Amino acid sequence: MVYGVDALFTGVRRREPRTLPGTSWRARDDALLAAVAGAFVLAQLLLVGPGLGLGWDETVYVSQVGAQAPASAFSAPRARGVSLLAAPVASWSTSTALLRTYLALLSGLVLHLALRQWRGLFPAPVLAGAGALFATLWVTLFYGPQVMPNLWVALGALICVGCFLRACADRADRADRADRADRAALGGVVAGAALMAWMRPTDAVWVAAPLLVLAPVTRRPRLLAVLVAGLAAGAAEWVIEAYVRYGGLAERLAEGSRVQGGLGWHVAVADQMRSLVGRTLCRPCTAPMPHPVVLLWWFALPLLAALGLVVAVRAGRTARTLVPLACAVTAAFPYLFLIGYAAPRFLLPAYALLALPVADALLHLVRGPDGRWRPVAAVLVACALAGHLGVQYAVLHRTVERTTADRVAWARTATGLHRLGVRPPCLVTGDRAIPVAYYAGCASAATRGPDTTTTEAGIRATAERIPVAHLTGPGHPTPPYAYAWENHRIGEVGVQVAPTARQDSSR
Repeated sequence: MVYGVDALFTGVRRREPRTLPGTSWRARDDALLAAVAGAFVLAQLLLVGPGLGLGWDETVYVSQVGAQAPASAFSAPRARGVSLLAAPVASWSTSTALLRTYLALLSGLVLHLALRQWRGLFPAPVLAGAGALFATLWVTLFYGPQVMPNLWVALGALICVGCFLRACADRADRADRADRADRAALGGVVAGAALMAWMRPTDAVWVAAPLLVLAPVTRRPRLLAVLVAGLAAGAAEWVIEAYVRYGGLAERLAEGSRVQGGLGWHVAVADQMRSLVGRTLCRPCTAPMPHPVVLLWWFALPLLAALGLVVAVRAGRTARTLVPLACAVTAAFPYLFLIGYAAPRFLLPAYALLALPVADALLHLVRGPDGRWRPVAAVLVACALAGHLGVQYAVLHRTVERTTADRVAWARTATGLHRLGVRPPCLVTGDRAIPVAYYAGCASAATRGPDTTTTEAGIRATAERIPVAHLTGPGHPTPPYAYAWENHRIGEVGVQVAPTARQDSSR
């Protein structure tokens, strides 16, 4: 008989695939999950589009490995995993469309692999439903083809938590099961943990926190060892860089806190709600609340997840639902209560993990214990999901339109700088300097703010060697070092060009 916390895992036993003559149920399940992943890729390419220009943060990540512009300032909170993920394309091509297509295909492939890790823990319809729920969120679709780390943390979380539960099941079944499945599950824990930490080490620790507690409590030292090994492998480069560039891990964490406005007790729940209308970064978050229709799914998510837990407890399979729920809570906690601003992408790992119990709850609502459909409930759930998809599409459409306009404006400013003689090698400072510099093929620099990399004296010295331009946004003053520079205007942006650029353009 099993007692205590370890008893949670007595019901986590993977069902053997059923077979019929000429039919492979495992193949059918795989085909269903592959269809969800394929639809995710197609939706990215059609609704977001490979032609969407690179965003602000993307230019920072791509510039680390690409040849279009010198590397931008890389602040303490960032990790280089997503830059290396983009490197197979960005290192030799400047085509944004090619990079977007590559990432869309890769994200679909990894989503399929992540869902496969949960086979036997949940029925295939639940897994397909969870994948569809997660993949149709506007924030998932928007960031799927982008050079941003949060979606990859979410996919790594699905792999890590699913394989953790499988490893627990394999140990329980070892008497009548080969060790090969056990080794595969442990390998998945390492891979998922490493992927999370490779992208964002601090997020990986928050996601894995319940697993780091659960493994020793349930007396699974090998599982704890491989989990820690995966986190360490993924975070190794980030930790080494902390000592090389910042003087230590504590110093990098402190600098990361400063860059993010000072981490501490900040209730950012309302900020996250305001960002759901499509604000990719809500800092400061002073906009009004979105229409209740936009917020409805956000409030329904935890309620349905709680229902999924109730269903699991009644069915005697608590662990497979409770563990991802606990990881979702810890993943969301820092972005809801420890940071003073919001971005929808921060909660992607929590959404991915919550999708499993939510899909389980929805299936329970439309099907009875005997497996028969409940027609009325099925119609109501279908109508609710159709409305949900409509809201997600509307928000995604507006977000793509708005961000496309911003990126077109940056490209237009970069073209204007070229006309003014600011061509590579060159330097751009001031408002929106980082993305505009990337589009222009220039380096960027700042004398203040989180991306401070130089001083006013340093900019003056650089202007004696290469073309330098300062960008002044509406309502912002021109810095003293650019007072004597020639003034121009490109759209709404004021441009002060150092004399070196004028000399070079007259040659």
